[in-house]
Amino acid sequence: MADYATLLRDHVTLTCRSIDRIFLQAYVPKLQTVGWVCSFLRWQRGYPIPSSAAFGKIADAYAAEIRRFAEEQGIPVVRFAKGDKKEEIARPYLQAAAAADGGGGRVALIGIAQEKAPVWRSWPAKGQEKSAHPHMEWGRQMAFVNHYYFYLSDPEWGAAFWKTNAYAPYPIWLWLNGHTWAQRQCEKAGIAYEAMDNGFASCADPQRLQRICDRLGPGAVKSFFWRWALRLPSPFTLADLRAGYVYELAFRQFEVSDTRVFDRPAAGRAFFEGLIRDHLDLGRPASVSLIFDKKVTARTPGPRRTKVITRGVSPEIVCYYKSDRIKQYFKGNRALRTETVICDTRDFGIGRRVNAANWKALRAVGEHANQRLCDAQAADARPAPDVAAFTEVTRPSMTEDGQHAAGLRFGDPRVMAVLAAVVNFAHLPAGFDNSTLTRLVADQLDAPYTARHATYDLRRLRRKRLIERLPHSRRYHLTPRGRRVAVLFTKTYGRVLTPALAELDPTVPPDIVRRSPLATAWCAFDHALDAFIDHGLAAA
Repeated sequence: MADYATLLRDHVTLTCRSIDRIFLQAYVPKLQTVGWVCSFLRWQRGYPIPSSAAFGKIADAYAAEIRRFAEEQGIPVVRFAKGDKKEEIARPYLQAAAAADGGGGRVALIGIAQEKAPVWRSWPAKGQEKSAHPHMEWGRQMAFVNHYYFYLSDPEWGAAFWKTNAYAPYPIWLWLNGHTWAQRQCEKAGIAYEAMDNGFASCADPQRLQRICDRLGPGAVKSFFWRWALRLPSPFTLADLRAGYVYELAFRQFEVSDTRVFDRPAAGRAFFEGLIRDHLDLGRPASVSLIFDKKVTARTPGPRRTKVITRGVSPEIVCYYKSDRIKQYFKGNRALRTETVICDTRDFGIGRRVNAANWKALRAVGEHANQRLCDAQAADARPAPDVAAFTEVTRPSMTEDGQHAAGLRFGDPRVMAVLAAVVNFAHLPAGFDNSTLTRLVADQLDAPYTARHATYDLRRLRRKRLIERLPHSRRYHLTPRGRRVAVLFTKTYGRVLTPALAELDPTVPPDIVRRSPLATAWCAFDHALDAFIDHGLAAA
């Protein structure tokens, strides 16, 4: 069977890099502080005493407007119970709305669910509880309030939802899917494709498809928002909008995907078989999980055993970094899907506002992380640094600027622990730093390992050109050469040298020797050598 790097190179019929799920929050900047809140109630809405009671009247009017909107448009309303799977309930409504939509988009369903949310609350200041005109103090408090889910069938984005509530500061949450947007654009351009869930299984013109996916930007998102903001009920009047009470969009979750469709399902399963088998002790993903298609509980009858690959089990590799993660799984039994999920843009020094600069930066982070994971896996299959590079790494050398670079001796416990630590998949999104290396190496060594030791090791790794320092940071990542060396050292030491030396131990019990061809051959050689020496000495 071909190794998984060859499968990824020779058996992929379509590669598509695209934005996948986008989760955004819309907020009104002029309702985020106490001063702005009081100004809105007193000067914009005319309430003499800014208080929660005033917001209560606005909330009642807004909820009544939503009910009128549903009745006038003939939109079904469903009240979700705790634990309901909202997407499954809404799916038939969305399908019916898409079939009946004339091209302008429509609201398929309004769902109501009571959920926790931070809301503005006021209370009389201390000592003014009985005053006719008390001074009010303000703060945000968590409360269970009704949330309204507007499930939308949009001509540009397909199925989407718009979630809000009737309590200040009137947040809005949006869920969109970039693959569905790309499918709509292909239909408009007359490009034939085969859908795979919300992705692509095949496409008549892959290059145009990729150009469409690359074209998706913040303009399309903002166009969607304002298109529906003008159609759906709102707590704000036209006068409020003119006074500057306008929504801004912020990123809550941003997914960048890389999909590689195999020519046949067997090739995809062979890829994951080889990948997981090879990386159970290499790369150390934070999670290699097996997701069953049925719920298994303590009452489920029969024995429960786990195989790496079997029918009804989806392999998934997950690597975590702060609030974010990279996940890789087998999609639709046809494609390798690699996704970088960014839940906090500040983890990468990027702002949260939806604009062109932040969008471009987030997409670059996601695509870079996806590519690095795929490249690392391909390199791990057949690490083969040349002899000159191996010699340079293992022996002392001089850098181009005349600095001494200490050798990394193969088999040295500290060197092997350092290389095993830096090859970790979790470092692919944003690299690693001194404290991360100290913690990982200390877990593998019996001897003490401090930040000073890590500083020395980072210096020699850098001078050997095995790692590079990330710009404007104190973090590092492996170079392609560094990964090949680290994987070769780790594989050879952990899978060849250590097991072989254990089997060549003269104290190995005879029953184990009989089960090991290497140990049997070594014992035969050892006995033959002893006999030859004894015979030679006796003859002398």
